[in-house]
Amino acid sequence: MFKLIKTENKARRGRLETVHGAIETPVFMNVGTAAAIKGALDSADLKTVGCQVELSNTYHLHLRPGDEVIRDMGGLRRFMNWDGPILTDSGGFQVFSLAKLRDITEEGVTFASHIDGRRIFMGPEESMAIQSNLGSTIAMAFDECVENPCERDYAKASAERTARWLTRCKTEHDRLNGLDGTINKDQLLFGINQGSTYRDIRVEHMKTIADMGLDGYAIGGLAVGEPTEVMYDIIEAVEPFMPKDKPRYLMGVGTPVNILEAVERGVDFFDCVMPSRNARHGHLFTSKGIINIKNLKYEKDDTPLDPECGCHTCRNFSKAYLRHLFKANEMLGMRLAVIHNLHFYNNMLAEIREALDEGRFSEYKKSRADILGVRI
Repeated sequence: MFKLIKTENKARRGRLETVHGAIETPVFMNVGTAAAIKGALDSADLKTVGCQVELSNTYHLHLRPGDEVIRDMGGLRRFMNWDGPILTDSGGFQVFSLAKLRDITEEGVTFASHIDGRRIFMGPEESMAIQSNLGSTIAMAFDECVENPCERDYAKASAERTARWLTRCKTEHDRLNGLDGTINKDQLLFGINQGSTYRDIRVEHMKTIADMGLDGYAIGGLAVGEPTEVMYDIIEAVEPFMPKDKPRYLMGVGTPVNILEAVERGVDFFDCVMPSRNARHGHLFTSKGIINIKNLKYEKDDTPLDPECGCHTCRNFSKAYLRHLFKANEMLGMRLAVIHNLHFYNNMLAEIREALDEGRFSEYKKSRADILGVRI
């Protein structure tokens, strides 16, 4: 399913063949948590911005409209009219970040819905059942995402529990894929590495789950407040123990510079709400750095956001007009900004793939890393 096409040091150029189409890697997955990109983009817009994979969330879709509703509507791809691959997050992160009241046992987690407070139980089997109902291309295993910093003893116990949960996820996932009524019998399963910021716990956990023969492997529980250098250190620690012939996914990351650094360290998949969230507040990524479109200096600026960008927003509208939309609280401003930022991310990953194809990724990274994080 996954073919490693080319490498440049640890950076990897690959292709994951799925039942819903091929995914060229490295890839950035566009986050539509509740089956929609915040900022009023639909599935046709995702095609326009160059999206390869849409990402939705098990926790949120289970709460509403309900995964059984989506199953009865033919699955998530049909429900949102998206014909490409979809990855569904397991809900683990949301259970531990949104649910203020939760009770963790070996069986799973009982928690209060952040919407209406009703008590819900989710464990490995429940997460797999929900994702099977959604019919996603790639399902993520149910894991415990601990806070950083975290006590060492708890991080170790949590990682060990996550490994036991992964065994249960795989058993249930295999069973569900074999049922007659399953929407996507070829659904893939990715496991998640945990262990907080402890290198030895992370490495031991990765060794354990690497032997389970999964379709892909993710590094979770990072980009949640720890220093950036710590995140890079953890990637470097676990990368040698991640199967070379399987895709690697760094969850919830990140800035353009984070992505460049992680690709250099051997990561293939990325996702983050940052480009769409920042766009909705007027913070836009460009080839010259980050701009705040609300600034007064753009009031009469008739140039596009980024002359080097070919997105719908940059081809048709000026900074002055976009600033006006934000100042007037017009929804169109958010929409045009999200279109630009998602196009920027997807285009950057396309440039990274091209640079890897041509053996010049190091040169590309060097030319971009010091610019993309600068605030103009």
